[in-house]
Amino acid sequence: MSSLTYIRKGSVDERLYQKNIAAAASSESTLVVLPTGLGKTVIALLVIDNLLASGSGKILFMAPTRPLVEQHFSFLKEKLVLPEGDIVMVTGETSPERRNEFWQQARIYVATPQVVQNDMMAGICDISRFSLLIFDECHRARGDYSYVPISKKYSDKNPGGLVLGMTASPGSDLSAVEEICNALAIKHIEVRTEDDPDVEPYVQDTVLKWVDVELSPELAAIASALRMMLAERIEKLKNLQVLPMESQGSVRDLLQVSRELSLRLSSGVRNRALFDSMRIQSEAMKIAHAVDMAETQSVYALRRFWQKLISDAGSSSSRAASFIVNDRNFQAVTTLIDTARSEHPKVSRLREIIQQQLRNMPQSRIMVFTQFRDTAEMVQKNLQEVPGVRPVKLIGQGRRGEDRGLKQAEQKEVVNEFSSGRANVLISTSVGEEGLDITSTDAVIFYEPVPSEIRLIQRRGRTGRLRAGKVFVLVTRGTKDEGFYYSSKRKERMMKFSLLGLNQKLREGSAIIPPTRRQKSLYEF
Repeated sequence: MSSLTYIRKGSVDERLYQKNIAAAASSESTLVVLPTGLGKTVIALLVIDNLLASGSGKILFMAPTRPLVEQHFSFLKEKLVLPEGDIVMVTGETSPERRNEFWQQARIYVATPQVVQNDMMAGICDISRFSLLIFDECHRARGDYSYVPISKKYSDKNPGGLVLGMTASPGSDLSAVEEICNALAIKHIEVRTEDDPDVEPYVQDTVLKWVDVELSPELAAIASALRMMLAERIEKLKNLQVLPMESQGSVRDLLQVSRELSLRLSSGVRNRALFDSMRIQSEAMKIAHAVDMAETQSVYALRRFWQKLISDAGSSSSRAASFIVNDRNFQAVTTLIDTARSEHPKVSRLREIIQQQLRNMPQSRIMVFTQFRDTAEMVQKNLQEVPGVRPVKLIGQGRRGEDRGLKQAEQKEVVNEFSSGRANVLISTSVGEEGLDITSTDAVIFYEPVPSEIRLIQRRGRTGRLRAGKVFVLVTRGTKDEGFYYSSKRKERMMKFSLLGLNQKLREGSAIIPPTRRQKSLYEF
């Protein structure tokens, strides 16, 4: 590995594991799996410096969102000593005329993959002129995502070109990881965890604590009544022979029923039994969601969902909603929901944890992750009543009914409030897991566990970067919370073993999965 030729002197720390990984990634196409906060972008910087020093061609650094692209662009501008105009940012906000000019002149490009794909198709971005493609958050490189056709075109036009894929977690499923490696033409994997000897000196202690919560009698009664309604739908689906008799009626089973019914419909089947099955499956999914709201979320979120169900039934926009509202047990359940006097016990535990953290460390930054926007709104309103707590809410851009979401500029303002200290608690949906430059926190609280090891790692990585951190996971006893918690932990343990095994298979040349016929057609442009 060369000396730091183009990197501004003193602008990066000397970390052995980063140098070692960058050295490997500078010689062959590499997947880098590194926990959040341990400097994947610095590794990319070191690889870029090596490529620049060798006199190779252009470099393309891609990230899934514009805020993340802006973050990487600023980082490279700050760290690299290059003439003005050698580093450019290309996003959907850049006009086609400017993009055409940019693609001809610069040496390093930081861009969103959708723009790159569009400009390749338009003929203004010649991918063969690049010597290095960097794919940030490369676990997205599956199916139809833009990373996949870009990499395919690149490997066709420039077989000797380097690829650097970076992620905190590609997932525990070996076939899915193989798909990512195949999509990006990866030949080598560099994986590190907090326990590796060359990483351990740079890792801050992070304490993970499972916080048991007992469901209140009120919510237990609501959940029980909802489960009775759900059981009736499950029994009907079994009688219609679309759900196995041994099934417990899990959401996974119901989703499988939906897929099978959709296949029947697309094959031309049209009969009363099929349409009844589709409606009943939809009813079951809605009621199962209500059960989850009662057991793991909040009375506020459950009421919002129940009101929407009534509204949909009244407007005839959903046959399933109409049948639920006309159910003989519907009014009794509605009364239970409307007369519930207390919130989910998770809310009081959340307040206790935050108050204790602020008593111990008054300058703390705390991040709360929630699955649903309604829960995020409820948590924000509740925390506003707590002395010393200054909460802000971070949600995605998409519209959810009357909730229009936050534009990217609004998201950045919320993050700035948190980073500057004007707010000390950031309540976020999944939008806060990746793609936004959020300052390191002293504590992360999961309002509910997530079944995905990728999301577990991303959320947990928001703390323990600069100093010791804490992670609290609120788990309602006897609910799907427990299953999700164990599932994500098990998958995380499996991930490193899978990656080490896959690395060996890549060496042996036996881990290549051919693209599907549908994927091949997408790549032809």
